[in-house]
Amino acid sequence: MDEKMQNDQIQLFEDQRIRTAWDAQQEEWYFSVVDVVGVLTDSKDPTAYWRKLKQRLKEEGNQTVTNCHGLKMTAADGKKRMTDVANTEQLLRIIQSIPSPKAEPFKVWLAQVGRERIEETIDPEQAIDRALETYLKKGYSEEWVHQRLLSIRIRNELTDEWQKRGVEKGREYAILTDEISRAWSGMTTRQYKQLKGLKKENLRDNMSDLELVLNMLAEASTTSISRSEQPQGLEENRKVAQRGGRIAGNARKELEQETGGPVVTHENAHTLQALITGVVEDAAEWTEEKT
Repeated sequence: MDEKMQNDQIQLFEDQRIRTAWDAQQEEWYFSVVDVVGVLTDSKDPTAYWRKLKQRLKEEGNQTVTNCHGLKMTAADGKKRMTDVANTEQLLRIIQSIPSPKAEPFKVWLAQVGRERIEETIDPEQAIDRALETYLKKGYSEEWVHQRLLSIRIRNELTDEWQKRGVEKGREYAILTDEISRAWSGMTTRQYKQLKGLKKENLRDNMSDLELVLNMLAEASTTSISRSEQPQGLEENRKVAQRGGRIAGNARKELEQETGGPVVTHENAHTLQALITGVVEDAAEWTEEKT
């Protein structure tokens, strides 16, 4: 496990403790499998239950168990002991193998998600409709949501362009994304998320209107320059990404000079929504006082 792993964090499920660890390097949560098994099975000896289940899964050729890591976590007696941990994907696969009424809601949810993904493959417009509905349920304004959906389209156009230019999906996409982010915001994506206090959350979902607009400008500029110059491979595209990001970076600096305040802040979705709610409530109170 990575040295930057933060151990011994506790999450609750039905008032029962589940030990967790956050891997900052991989941006991944890890959960104590024994704790989850104990919650879902009510077993008096969840360690023995997991041992038997793990053996059965291995015999079935389940790679999930093979890929599980061991991590030292604080046991009930206060001592650090090695315990099996699983990331979210691995954990959901394990839950599918647990015959328990408490595991059924997870299995139903997984089946529903699988059905929705198949439907979205057949009709991609459904993915857009579901995204719109999800954002609105989370309390975002319609104006912000439509802007966010536009940012998704701009991002997709950029990644399509990278694919044409011989950039490999995954690590190289992440490298170029960091170059764009650093050029316009002064930070890599990870540093930006740390500023906003984020872990697994999507960075764009936690941007203000101005941050989102400038990020879109940076990515759209990169796409436009790439289409014009047709760079090939990572290094040529890296230079284009820096130039595209710099266009938005210059806009950010000019705006900050005009307003006297920073565009990039630690504000995230939670604090931004709380601020908006406060403004609306203040406006409502003011209206009542005047009528």
